Amino acid sequence: MLPLQPPRQPSVAAVEMITAAARVPVWLPWPLPAGWLVTGFSQAGDERSGVRAAVVALSGPSLTHGPADLLIIAEEPGVGLGAAFAGLEGTDPGTGFDDGPPHAKIDVRGHPAALWCAKTAAPDRAVYAGEALGNWLWVIVWPAEAGYMITLSELSLRDLRDRDQALDLPFGAFCPRLGVPEA
Repeated sequence: MLPLQPPRQPSVAAVEMITAAARVPVWLPWPLPAGWLVTGFSQAGDERSGVRAAVVALSGPSLTHGPADLLIIAEEPGVGLGAAFAGLEGTDPGTGFDDGPPHAKIDVRGHPAALWCAKTAAPDRAVYAGEALGNWLWVIVWPAEAGYMITLSELSLRDLRDRDQALDLPFGAFCPRLGVPEA
């Protein structure tokens, strides 16, 4: 099992540190939904093997119940960080999670990525999982009712590792969801 590193406060320095070591995409929806801020980062891996799972946290307004938190996780198969944040046992969304048509699609570098709702996730959050660029893509939203934004918003993900972009990221207060995930 790869070690979970301490979460990082939202800052340009944190972006530079995680993107320099990441072996997986560091996904960020861009443009951000109205009123949303980048609120932290987390990662699994070590100095020898690099970052094998990257988490970007965002916080903003929900149309239903006040504030909401969103985690976007990219990880190599078998790491299990996304499943841990989703409140699932094991390292993936489980057998049969992708039966039937996808529940949502999200733009990843100009291509639609299918996402399925992980129905066995903890009930206080909405969890969507799929694949992008050969890695697991997890989108986890608190509260669960705020999961509508994944199905209704036209989110477009960018990889913060790409050097051909100059993004002026708006940072907010640290997201408490980045503490140790509960399985």
